[in-house]
Order: sequence, then structure tokens, then C-alpha cells
Amino acid sequence: MNKIKNILTDYLSFPKYLMMHPFDGFDEFKTEKKGKLSVAIVFIALFALLRILTYQYESFLVNERNPMLINNLQEIFVVGLLIILFVTANWSVTTLMEGKGKFKEILMVTGYALFPIIIIGYPALLISNFLTLDEMAFYTLAVGVAYFLTGWMLFMGILNIHQYGLLKTIMAFLATVVSMMVMMFLGLLFFDVIQQIISFISAIIEELGLRR
Repeated sequence: MNKIKNILTDYLSFPKYLMMHPFDGFDEFKTEKKGKLSVAIVFIALFALLRILTYQYESFLVNERNPMLINNLQEIFVVGLLIILFVTANWSVTTLMEGKGKFKEILMVTGYALFPIIIIGYPALLISNFLTLDEMAFYTLAVGVAYFLTGWMLFMGILNIHQYGLLKTIMAFLATVVSMMVMMFLGLLFFDVIQQIISFISAIIEELGLRR
């Protein structure tokens, strides 16, 4: 019973407390170490799974994607890449802005912030297949509320773990977005250069082979 109670506290009660009482919740999250990395990773995994299931099983009334074209590994990679990009960019930016949050704490806040999407997204996905076209507005609203609450938790989490004010948190988020774009550009540039080098080496090997 105690084990079940601890699981419910870790995966339901405390994340809900963070959402409803962000200042007190994230203060306990940081100072009393109530947050757990394992919980954050599970939430990230559940979010990736929700994306895959939504792609495949969302009601045809709103799902315009072709389920046959989904690549599960690609979806998992995209989620993982976005999380790592955000966490790395935010850590880099806030280090320069004298933020108090550590890399691990930023990752945990990001994972915990996905709680509303998970807790609302799975039931909404199931219910979407039983709604009429006129009732789909409720599904869209539920998903919108879930993403809003996730944004709210992420914003308040970053604000609290870095011990920023409102304006500085907004500036940190804007700088994080810019940093993510720069990192993505450099990453694409790097892979393009590597691809050209590989093509050049392949052409040389092919040329040497033809001369024999």
C-alpha cells in the first residue's frame, strides 16, 4: 500500500500541486528536492507515446494525417531533440543571466510541465473517437487547455528554479528560443558539411577505382 501511495504522490499528487500552487510547489521542488528525475523522464516518454497514438488514433474528423506514414522512431527522436535543445539552450542562457537552476533541474521542470498534456491528452484522445463534428470543439478546447497549462507550468518552473522576476523570465525564454534556433542552424550546417565531405571522399574512391 505504501508503495502505491508513493507512486500516486510522485506521479499525480505532487505534479498537480505544482500546477495549482507553482510558487510553493517549485520552492519545495528546488529546496526540498521533492522532484524526481525518473518521474520527469517517464512524463517525457508518455508525451512521446501520446504523439504517436494521436497520429494514429485521433478521430478522423480532426486528424488529417496519414497513419501509414508515421515513423515511431522519428517521433521519439523529435521529442527527445526538442527537449534536449530547450534544456541545453535555457541552461546556457540562464548561466549567463545568473540563473540559479542547474541543468538537471531544468530537465526535470520540463518533464513535470508535460503533466497537464498527459493527464488531459490521453482521455481526450479516447473520447475524440466518440464525438460528433459539432462536439469536436470540446476536444479542441481540452487540448488547448492542456497545452496552456503546460506552458504555465514550464514558465513558472523556470521562474522559480532560477529565482527570476517576471520580466527576466520572459527575457530568458526569448533568449532560449533564439539560442535553440542558432543551435539548430549550426547543427544543420555541421551535418551538411559532413555530408559533403563524405560525398567528396566517395567520389575520390570511385575515381581511383575507375583508374585501375
